[in-house]
Amino acid sequence: MSKKQSVWEDISDTPEEAANMKMRSALMVGIVQRVEEMEGTQAEKAERFGLTQPRLNDLLKGRIGKFSLDALVNLAVRVGMKVELEIKAA
Repeated sequence: MSKKQSVWEDISDTPEEAANMKMRSALMVGIVQRVEEMEGTQAEKAERFGLTQPRLNDLLKGRIGKFSLDALVNLAVRVGMKVELEIKAA
């Protein structure tokens, strides 16, 4: 029996899906922290980052299924984050 390393491995159907979800969740956590540190209303922050207020609300509520990995990378850059990818052998 293999040891699971994250909740995503427990609830995902494939290792590929688990890897994607782990990356998306890490990006979301970082983006949310960054956005919450900023001054202004949710509507002001949304406008600053080229989002609608409901879309920002989805992000802040952790609705991970509404965001692709690509969209989260783009948003991370917009909020002033540096995104790096580390690839390791399994």
